Amino acid sequence: METAMSFSFNRWWAIVLKEFLQLKRDRVTFAMMLVLPIIQLALFGFAINTDPKHLPTAVVAYDQSEFTRSFISSMETSEYFAIDTRYSSEQQAQEALQKGEIQFILTIPSDFTKKLLRGEKPTLLMEADATDPVTISIALSSVQGITEQVMKKDLKGSLSPLWSQKEPFDVRVHRLYNPNGINQYNIIPGLMGTVMTMTLTMMTALAITRERERGTMENLLATPARPLEIMSGKIIPYVFIGLIQASLILFASHIVFGVPFNGSIPLVYMVVLLFIAVNLTIGITISSLAQNMLQALQLTIFYFLPSILLSGFMFPFSGMPTWAQHIGELLPLTYFNRLIRGIILKGNDFWYLWPNIWPLMIIGAVMMTLAVRFYKKTLD
Repeated sequence: METAMSFSFNRWWAIVLKEFLQLKRDRVTFAMMLVLPIIQLALFGFAINTDPKHLPTAVVAYDQSEFTRSFISSMETSEYFAIDTRYSSEQQAQEALQKGEIQFILTIPSDFTKKLLRGEKPTLLMEADATDPVTISIALSSVQGITEQVMKKDLKGSLSPLWSQKEPFDVRVHRLYNPNGINQYNIIPGLMGTVMTMTLTMMTALAITRERERGTMENLLATPARPLEIMSGKIIPYVFIGLIQASLILFASHIVFGVPFNGSIPLVYMVVLLFIAVNLTIGITISSLAQNMLQALQLTIFYFLPSILLSGFMFPFSGMPTWAQHIGELLPLTYFNRLIRGIILKGNDFWYLWPNIWPLMIIGAVMMTLAVRFYKKTLD
């Protein structure tokens, strides 16, 4: 006969069965345990790439000759440069670079071929958006090989003396916005969005579920407050927390890490407020969907993992496959990274930022609509 102090296989098996039944009832937890490893495997195995290729490149060619066409063709053959755009002026190309539409500008002077044939060593100008040094470093290192390939291919016969003793032409590289290639200039501004995404989404995701588990939700339901009033009322206190976080990171980035600040402070806080609002609406939506605090925490992690990996914060956005970039375009952190780096490092004004502002506004409006709709369902 078993005593209370001895190990009972029957009691142990009953507890095991109870846990399996509890997992079966909590479908969200069970799904997370299966889905998260698959997502991590897909992201790290297929989406993450530290050697980005096919980077958008523009050409401003004032000289059209077999030598310049050969150089451009060799750039495309290297697979690091995707030359899809040609501009008639340097100003147009500079505006596209500042907006983030392209990564490189190759400028060919009008007298390039003439100087090349005279042996005067002309110069090609390669300008790069160096706000993310990791993205451009490998591509720029391939330029020397491209130059040698063009010389071997085109400078033959009577032209071979042009490169017998020295390089016949030079490629001058200008790293714009971050000339020294300091990684902190790219990471610290992006860290602001990552911190706010993690903390604000998690805090608001626990808001309604905490009320439900503490039994205070009935008091809210008994009040005449409308769902939108409750949602927005819960969001406002966290707005101030987000502003404090952003201010601390901005102060530390400039004072401690020496990150330059080339933009407008009011514009920074306008973008920060918009990003805070979007993250809080996402948190409230998660809070309305989750049945308990554990589910809310799991859904927050499910949202945060792609955000940090596919937004361009940790890994180059341009190096991801197309399907991963499409997912990244749905994440608010992707747009915030572009906005905050554009303001701080490039000094962009509102019109340069607008292409990344309106998607954030749409995401926030959609999330708030979903939050109110799902909250209404909790009234039943």
